[in-house]
Amino acid sequence: MKRIREMLGIKQEALAFELGDDWTQKKVSLLESKETIDDALLEQVANVLEVPVEAIKNFSEEGAITYFNNFNEGSINNGTVGSTNYNCNFNPIDKIVELYERMLKEKNELIDKLLNDRK
Repeated sequence: MKRIREMLGIKQEALAFELGDDWTQKKVSLLESKETIDDALLEQVANVLEVPVEAIKNFSEEGAITYFNNFNEGSINNGTVGSTNYNCNFNPIDKIVELYERMLKEKNELIDKLLNDRK
């Protein structure tokens, strides 16, 4: 989970913010150090990172490097991962930009709310 978050350029603080009010950077750090993660929580993290749960469960450094290298060439392992055929029809950079835009919007809404509460 940590490596995928890092590859996406997402800080622990940002992930904690996206996971909700109960989350802090320290709690994300502790979660990343666990050997196993509850399936429901893993799904929530995968949704925030906008990656399939299987990508986190089956992560390998070599596989991720191959994925990003091949993606830049227009295909992912020639369209095949294991025995399953995948055709990537989105640009991961667009997904990262969407995530940052959503996070920025939520941060601005939170700031506005905090400022309005002070009045």
